[in-house]
Amino acid sequence: MRRPYNNSCGVERLLSEKGKNDASGGLVAFPAGEFSGWLSSTEASLEFGTGGADVPCGACRGCCRSSMFIQIKPEETQALNRIPRELLFEAPGLPEGHLLMGYTDQGNCPMLVDNECSIYEDRPQTCRDYDCRIYAATGIRVNPRDEAEIAKRVDQWAFDYRDDGSREEHRIVKAAAAFLRDNRDLFPKGWLPGYPVELAALTVTIYRIFAELTAMKGKDEDSIPDAVIAQEIVRALG
Repeated sequence: MRRPYNNSCGVERLLSEKGKNDASGGLVAFPAGEFSGWLSSTEASLEFGTGGADVPCGACRGCCRSSMFIQIKPEETQALNRIPRELLFEAPGLPEGHLLMGYTDQGNCPMLVDNECSIYEDRPQTCRDYDCRIYAATGIRVNPRDEAEIAKRVDQWAFDYRDDGSREEHRIVKAAAAFLRDNRDLFPKGWLPGYPVELAALTVTIYRIFAELTAMKGKDEDSIPDAVIAQEIVRALG
């Protein structure tokens, strides 16, 4: 999930991460990478479970300090061997053997020691997959009270675009996220996830379907009601 920060992604003028704001008091921009490339990689990860996001975290440890429960699958033996058993408990609603690791009274992952992951090479897949750029990509907001550090980094991410088509992809992804967020009543009860990260992941999964449907609607505004778009999205995901 975390690799050393570099500024080779196309955003040339960046300030040191030691200062969170620039000289004018505004947020520093951090390069998120080229949008279409990021989107394709994230789609593949969600569809095929290839996992392992390569996030330029730098010194940010927001996801380690945001009161998150970490799911650990029974086959993740290396992670399980490194985490004290008393920190783990059965994951509600999941098959036997799926565990959760909680957090400290300060909201920190108990494996965070001296601001570094003490089991980084054996960290759970959940940690390897987590990529807060998905919020910047979709426009879905995290809770700024509980996840203040993540929320700040999300505001700092800046994608590059290889061409106008890449910019249009980003527009569509944000429109798909807004459709899901604003039309929850059009979907079966409980079908849309409640957690922001799950809703953002669903957005990436369905945005191509949404793009096709809305392109058809654009030819005739009355041809495809929003309710039908919602039905088709549900149908496509089975």
